[in-house]
Amino acid sequence: MLRLVCASANPDKVAEIAAILGDDVELLPRPADVPDVVEDSGTLEGNARLKAVALCRAIGMGAIADDTGLEVDALDGGPGVDTAYYAGPSATYAENRAKLLDALAGLPAGARGARFHTVAMVAWPDGREVVAEGVCDGTIAEAERGGRGWGFDPLFIPDGDSRTFSEMTESEKHDVGHRGRAFRALVAALSENHAL
Repeated sequence: MLRLVCASANPDKVAEIAAILGDDVELLPRPADVPDVVEDSGTLEGNARLKAVALCRAIGMGAIADDTGLEVDALDGGPGVDTAYYAGPSATYAENRAKLLDALAGLPAGARGARFHTVAMVAWPDGREVVAEGVCDGTIAEAERGGRGWGFDPLFIPDGDSRTFSEMTESEKHDVGHRGRAFRALVAALSENHAL
């Protein structure tokens, strides 16, 4: 089994990644003394790389990281790389969702297209990298629905379904969602690169 340290300190994201990876990877928590990395690359892949490489250097073993953006058509692809901080640097999930609903107020369903885009990567101390991505197209609901999930899950309806991510079970969300697609692709790429 491949052992990797997870760059994220977000417990919601770590739990989701661990559930998706299953038995293929042993996911270790980021040490408490390793600080957050400033995510200022301007791209999802660049931010994932910043996090993975910084952690790799700090602990001397393989690290796994990702970055996700919500790309809303009516916002010219925003908030994109700034999704986590959409309503400000210390905004809550609820504040981010409220800002998005305000920005899209009055738009009909046909003008609320969006996609979640995740880039996942593993970096090793010797400089090797494996990168994968996952995209899930959908629409933004007119109001929050559902009690599961986190982030923008109560607002995002994936194509082919009428439910938000928050109305789905965890396994249903992983089957169709961006993070599930990205990390399954990452596992496949790791296998092809003989890292698993």
